[in-house]
Amino acid sequence: MKVEQIYTGCLAQGAYYITSNGEAAIIDPLREVQPYIDQMAKDGVKLKYIFETHFHADFVSGHVTLSEKTGAPIVYGPTANTKFEAIIAEDNQEFKVGDVTIKVLHTPGHTMESTTYLLKDEQGKDHAIFSGDTLFLGDVGRPDLAQKAGSITEEDLAGFLFDSLRNKIMPLADEVTVYPAHGAGSACGKNMMKETVDTLGNQKKVNYALRADMTKAEFIKEVTTGLTPPPQYFGQNVRLNKEGYASIDTVLKRGVVALNPIEFEAIANTEDALILDVRHKSAFVKKHIPGSVFIGLDGTFAPWVGALILDIQQNILLVAPEGKEEEAVTRLARVGYDNTLGYLKGGIKAWENAGKETDSVGSTSPAKFAEALKKGTNRVVLDVRKPTEFLAHHVDNATNIPLDYLNKNMDKLNRDTPYFLYCGSGFRSVIAASILKARGFHDLMDVQEGFKGIESNGNIPLSNYQCPTTISQEVIDSALAEVA
Repeated sequence: MKVEQIYTGCLAQGAYYITSNGEAAIIDPLREVQPYIDQMAKDGVKLKYIFETHFHADFVSGHVTLSEKTGAPIVYGPTANTKFEAIIAEDNQEFKVGDVTIKVLHTPGHTMESTTYLLKDEQGKDHAIFSGDTLFLGDVGRPDLAQKAGSITEEDLAGFLFDSLRNKIMPLADEVTVYPAHGAGSACGKNMMKETVDTLGNQKKVNYALRADMTKAEFIKEVTTGLTPPPQYFGQNVRLNKEGYASIDTVLKRGVVALNPIEFEAIANTEDALILDVRHKSAFVKKHIPGSVFIGLDGTFAPWVGALILDIQQNILLVAPEGKEEEAVTRLARVGYDNTLGYLKGGIKAWENAGKETDSVGSTSPAKFAEALKKGTNRVVLDVRKPTEFLAHHVDNATNIPLDYLNKNMDKLNRDTPYFLYCGSGFRSVIAASILKARGFHDLMDVQEGFKGIESNGNIPLSNYQCPTTISQEVIDSALAEVA
């Protein structure tokens, strides 16, 4: 028996590849399935089952395409309802893969169909659980994502989750390995550990949600406190995972198309296409196509695409680093953005050589920022970090509009006002600057290195509301209400 975790950092997502005696199972595969097929050919195994822990909200799974390419059936837990052929398993149903067994443990709470898969080894001993979004390391799945499906509330779901954990997972042996669907950075939980594998015994010690003396009422309060609104694309990804989607091969064929500047500009104008620049932030700041939006591949790319590009059907044209075009189209498709129409061949250099106009973003060092503040400046300081980051520590007199809420708060900004922008490290502030420039704000100055550089400078007056660990939910809710 072999168990391999295939972890994708951009999505903070874990897929799993299990093999035994010539057969394989894959749990929660990514949308691009060819690497799994190639690995199975290399290992000389045949795919017997594709297991899905639930209808994922934060990415489009590869289950449909993988089933089409291999003939292996898709397995969901009880109550799942799909528009494609799938095995809807019963609670405690068992599936053989080679000499090992995978047992279905229905664990509703994150969603009603959420299922944990218990792997039993060749001797029938409990070996590991693939817990999906039911149990994370240090946390559990948020119980508010499925409530729009009916009259069920997040408190109802949290109650189901409490029962699932105590009746199905906590009775298992301490030495059982926990393989969750996500790690730190995912929006599917609140405060996950950076580790991606642990024992159940250790989780019983360190995970607040598994505290033995916790009452159901205490649990419900804990897991429903501190939930920020889910990213807008989550519901659209759930729909794709339930109903099916285009093959990734089709998406790549349509999207990985080289366009010269004339073709690129014509498509931008006629197809209402968004120009998405995925280069490094420093390259975008220096020179970019007017009106383009920056979200760099080297950051948390897919989640920010999902949070900021509101229409999942949006036509997209790419400006990408040479050799990264296919990667960009693939990573867009992972979160359901399938309408990439091509990329600029030769990049910005080709654009300039064709006599096309370029734009730039003002940029300043923390030292020059400090000097400007000391002398007095007419620039408004705009902090685009999360409310919790801002409340913990920020530049004196800064205005906080989190990047997630920028599109909703354009009416609070003035196109005639000059702005300093900063975030944590400089990634989010450049995204914000690109959005503002596309909306007609041009007197912008990005602070390099973000708050990290500001703190290191030591000469910039800072305010801290209180220690981040003591910020109350009421304070966070109040801050979010200001921008929601």
